Amino acid sequence: MKKLIAVQPREAGFVEYTDRSIENNQVKIKVEFASPKHGTEVIDFRGQTPFIGEDFNEEWRMFMPREEGSKPGIVFGEFQLGNMVVGKIVEKGSDVTEYEVGETVCTYGPIMETVIVNAIDNHRLRKMPEGAKWQNAVCYDPAQFALSGVRDANVRAGDYVMVVGLGAIGQIAVQLAKRAGASLVIGVDPISQRCEIAKRHGANVCLDPTACDVGYEVKKLTDKLGVDSIIETSGNSAALQAALKGIAYGGTISYVAFGKPFPEGLNFGREAHFNNAKIVFSRAASEPNPDYPRWNRKRIEDTCWELLMNGYLHCEDIINPVVSFEASDKAYMQYVDQHPELSIKMGITFE
Repeated sequence: MKKLIAVQPREAGFVEYTDRSIENNQVKIKVEFASPKHGTEVIDFRGQTPFIGEDFNEEWRMFMPREEGSKPGIVFGEFQLGNMVVGKIVEKGSDVTEYEVGETVCTYGPIMETVIVNAIDNHRLRKMPEGAKWQNAVCYDPAQFALSGVRDANVRAGDYVMVVGLGAIGQIAVQLAKRAGASLVIGVDPISQRCEIAKRHGANVCLDPTACDVGYEVKKLTDKLGVDSIIETSGNSAALQAALKGIAYGGTISYVAFGKPFPEGLNFGREAHFNNAKIVFSRAASEPNPDYPRWNRKRIEDTCWELLMNGYLHCEDIINPVVSFEASDKAYMQYVDQHPELSIKMGITFE
């Protein structure tokens, strides 16, 4: 049996593993489809994550150095790659009553041939309805951060909305904003294929930030008003500068991206100072949710799963390219790390 790991920074490879016996509370899934995470996982894969030498201390709410001699947060040679898997249950433990052998399920898991997970009171082990699309299922994770970003941006009917960065999170945010009643949805991305997909699924117009002054174009599209809300998923400093230029007075920028250190040039002494912009850092996984106690991570997850499975969201175009498991090591390096402009969210099939 094989699984995909990060052998060293920016190098993916396969290692063999021996399938173990399951415990009474677990099920074993024979994986049929999988997908990696194109955001935070890539930062880990490149060895650029703060979690290598630090840990986020929940009590202090800040990054702090790991204890001397403790294991790094990322250990290359052991770090498993992958985010979501879809497959059939082939074994179940004696205490499992909610799932049956032969059922197709989706859950979080690494890219490997079999995945063993807890199957008792685990809402993240999701049953796939008959006819549901696996492409929608593997978007379960990005959909959560898109929904959180749209909610934190306070998108309402009639609003003008801009979504910056049309990866998986941005694509789903476009759909959610339009279906929430936004009268104008503007997508921003330099990749034409991503823009075409966004326009098929709700964007009224898309702008290429390498070909125009995005902030100025947004003001022209909105009769100089600017957009009420911006969902920023790119993590690019120039994109944030353009967002501050295109935001309406008092508007909200929902910053969804897991940002990297910005180079010199980001200037809060320009439009940010005059537009009274509100920048909200948005993360679906952080508790308590901004709308606690009405909303929490589980409610976000439940809502996203329902929207993905009932056809409210459409993710087939987002899963691109689709590669075989045997080719996923080279494909991961090419499409996820080295040339992310060639993909949106990579899908993997197991024969």
